[in-house]
Amino acid sequence: MRSLWRGAISFGLVNIPVRLYKASRERELKFKLLHKKDLSEIRYARICKADGKEVPWEEIVKGYKWKDGDYVVLADEDFKKANLKKTQSIDIIDFTNEDQIDAIYYETPYYLEPEKGAAKAYVLLREALRRSKKVAVGNYVFRQHEHLGVIKPYGDLLLLNQLRYDAELVDPKDLNIPKKEAVSKNEIDIALELIDNLTKPFHPSEYADTYTKEITAVIAQKAKGRRVKIKTQPTTKAPKVHDIMALLKQSLQEHKKKPKRRKIA
Repeated sequence: MRSLWRGAISFGLVNIPVRLYKASRERELKFKLLHKKDLSEIRYARICKADGKEVPWEEIVKGYKWKDGDYVVLADEDFKKANLKKTQSIDIIDFTNEDQIDAIYYETPYYLEPEKGAAKAYVLLREALRRSKKVAVGNYVFRQHEHLGVIKPYGDLLLLNQLRYDAELVDPKDLNIPKKEAVSKNEIDIALELIDNLTKPFHPSEYADTYTKEITAVIAQKAKGRRVKIKTQPTTKAPKVHDIMALLKQSLQEHKKKPKRRKIA
């Protein structure tokens, strides 16, 4: 596994040298854009607006648009000059209870591995977080952007969860969300019973991306020259108010008929 970043966790006066690794992988199917006429690949070109010619990567620089349409060109060294310490460290600024952080803020998980000689300090932070039942909140610069993240124990390692800033969230004020609807006590009771019947421990390994498997099967059929049969599905419509109770009761009865799932030890 290749590390994406090297630096240190700054914990008070303690520095813990670490390496950062991706803790998740992309699961999307990769498709190429092809010319319909002859199935030749379509490539993206970097075209200069001034002369209409393609520009090679080695001649491309990063520029920030300044006043009057002028650009300020920045090299990799310039990003480090802004704050060298931030580009080399994860600065812990607060500790908090994990349930204080709403799920909407979580973005990307990363594994943190201690560098050689940093094992004791790494374990110290891990065990202190575990026993305090807190997570560490810190900021760091990664890929030329400052990020907010939380560090927490995950088994024997420390996990860094990159967070979204509050300013990145889109305000839902323009959405048409109902404040109140006339819902009877019986409807709530049946819904709660259904929830209770569907409640079980969360085991991530029990869930899988079945749609990607189905698309892969379609690709395999088309590769063999077979005609792909489309699975027809009934159109789902929002239930009418007077149908909700009947649908809840039917859902509950159907669930009770299903065999119990085997528990995973």
